[in-house]
Amino acid sequence: MAPPRILIVEDDPAIAAFVQTALEREGFAVEVVQRGETALERAEAAPPDLILLDLMLPGLDGLQVCQAIRRRSAYIPVIMLTAKDDDVDKIVGLEIGADDYITKPFKTRELIARVRAILRLIHRSAESASRCLRFGALEVNLDGRTVTREGQLIGLTPKEFDLLALLASNPGRVFGRDTLLEKVWGYDYAGESRTVDVHVQRLRQKIEPNPSEPQFLVTVRNIGYKFER
Repeated sequence: MAPPRILIVEDDPAIAAFVQTALEREGFAVEVVQRGETALERAEAAPPDLILLDLMLPGLDGLQVCQAIRRRSAYIPVIMLTAKDDDVDKIVGLEIGADDYITKPFKTRELIARVRAILRLIHRSAESASRCLRFGALEVNLDGRTVTREGQLIGLTPKEFDLLALLASNPGRVFGRDTLLEKVWGYDYAGESRTVDVHVQRLRQKIEPNPSEPQFLVTVRNIGYKFER
């Protein structure tokens, strides 16, 4: 089996070389580009299994690149790398479709753990039982990792799908934010509960007939969320 392919988009040669070496030691196939425009060309020509995307790039910045990738394909997971440790930057990155966010400087072990966690979640559906969950006009196909509403395909990012699949597979069960972070993101994400809120907001915009009055993704005050039939 071919190793997972990682595309690093980083204009700092030292950081790019450090990350590339760490990933290659773990058995990943790695390609490095320095500009956002080049990243889009590579993602179009040979879609990688995951993209590590620096926020501050010459030309198109990381947010613009992530937006463009999401318009072309919602199924390439993206981890954003940035020197900024600002909640606003994190929220914006998540809202435009990033799956994760890691602030420089970071430890190699943390980066590898996050990469493996996302790739594991992407491929986990192959181990799922064959099920298609139906809630009126909304259908969630766990094997095919597709969601439709009134027969129309809804484009979800991998993390959005994983979050929806967990909630929809357990209708009526209340999940705390920390539990959702652990189960969906696959590692200790302490202190980042805002991540869950951002993804729920994005899901509501996509699956709810009226996002301001959600029927499916219901907030349980001071606890978290549940999925209603």
